[in-house]
Amino acid sequence: MLKISNYSNLILKDISFILKENENLIILGSNGAGKSTLAKVLSNLIENQSVELFDKNISTLEDKKRVELINYVPPRFEIFDEYITVYEFLELSFIKSIKKEKINEVLKLLGIESIKNRVCVDLSSGEKQLLLLASSLIHNAKITIFDELTANMDISRVKEVYTLFKMDYLKQKIIITHNLDLAFHLKYKVLYLQNGVIKFFGGCEEFFLEENLSRFYKNSLKVVDNHLVVNL
Repeated sequence: MLKISNYSNLILKDISFILKENENLIILGSNGAGKSTLAKVLSNLIENQSVELFDKNISTLEDKKRVELINYVPPRFEIFDEYITVYEFLELSFIKSIKKEKINEVLKLLGIESIKNRVCVDLSSGEKQLLLLASSLIHNAKITIFDELTANMDISRVKEVYTLFKMDYLKQKIIITHNLDLAFHLKYKVLYLQNGVIKFFGGCEEFFLEENLSRFYKNSLKVVDNHLVVNL
């Protein structure tokens, strides 16, 4: 279970919600709404005493225990040494002992075995995003937060990520995205942020009702035959 109570800072205002164990969440909102800031608060990258993880205040957890419980995957690939190989980077993703068979399994699952010996600096932006995904699968925290994971991916790769998210490779997921089609089809619970304030927290079907699409997206979207389309 993930719980945040009455959290505020310069960007976020009085944030409170509860996410039950094994419940997945999509976080939506315009640029500057506070989505990434919220993710960093939930994972304690912005230190606080307002978040509880599985009935433990996040501020009291040792680093090793916290990373077992929650993992924040940033929107951009950043590493202290970009000249290590993909395989070497994935070895750093293990919390405990390195298991080479697990690395090979994840590389095969994502179809990126061919890049395992390449140095990270030579990867395309899309390949770097896949590497972040591979790392999260190996890390496999109880809750994984993805911050704009699919932003630089080809459409075919986004479809593969969607399929992966629908499976049980990761225990519990929080996904920050601007991809409303992905959000619509994943059917996760939705949190919508606007100017640092939670304006919606509830079921996917309710969020994508015409009245809410009109409220949040000014009649620019509509649902037609179970597809989300631009309303021109």
